[in-house]
Amino acid sequence: MDFFPLYNSLRVAGISTCVTFFTGILAAHYIAKAPRSVKGACDCVLTLPMVLPPTVVGFFLLKAIGPLGPVGSYVLGVFGFKMTMTWYSAIFATTIVTFPLMYRTARGAFESFDMSLVYSGQTLGLSNTYLFWRVIMPCCRGGILAGTVLAFARALGEYGATTMVTGYIPGRTATISTTVYQLWREGNDSLAYKWVGINLAISFVVLVSANMLEDKYKRAAGKGRGEYSDVNLREN
Repeated sequence: MDFFPLYNSLRVAGISTCVTFFTGILAAHYIAKAPRSVKGACDCVLTLPMVLPPTVVGFFLLKAIGPLGPVGSYVLGVFGFKMTMTWYSAIFATTIVTFPLMYRTARGAFESFDMSLVYSGQTLGLSNTYLFWRVIMPCCRGGILAGTVLAFARALGEYGATTMVTGYIPGRTATISTTVYQLWREGNDSLAYKWVGINLAISFVVLVSANMLEDKYKRAAGKGRGEYSDVNLREN
């Protein structure tokens, strides 16, 4: 059994999740503070890949980064390598498809954050960078964690947009999803079931781990609030 599809799927999902983590948080942080009209327009654009069929996303991406596309032809002419039909082509596809999940969950977490904590920190002379990473992010880590897990799980199972820009080349571009489809076409259901089981097992472990971390954070936050309340009661 060739385990390259597993390695490639984890590699692509991990890299694209890292990209969507930072870009999604950055976009959500600034758009959450934007005026309502700007926020609505940005939402329509940034969440569009979430409602479009993955094959449509892959089609537009292929037209952009393909050898005849504006971006793909420029990169091919200047740097001499193609942006499609390679393993890293899947990163472009999974990043676009998973970005709305990270963006929407992070924005929801930021919008529910109590800004009075930031205002209090500003009165103490703390920088906005410090407040973002040491105050806002810890308070919003539940939503951030949920978005990260959803993005990784979605990237791991992405098929439509990925197959449009990477195809299926054994040992080079094959992922778990494209391998399952190829095995089904060949009538090799027994091996296809094995890959389906592997995908289910990874997704289950990721979701359970995320729930355990979230419960740990909630218990820690509840304990902190309890200790703070006890201190206040003793002082009063």
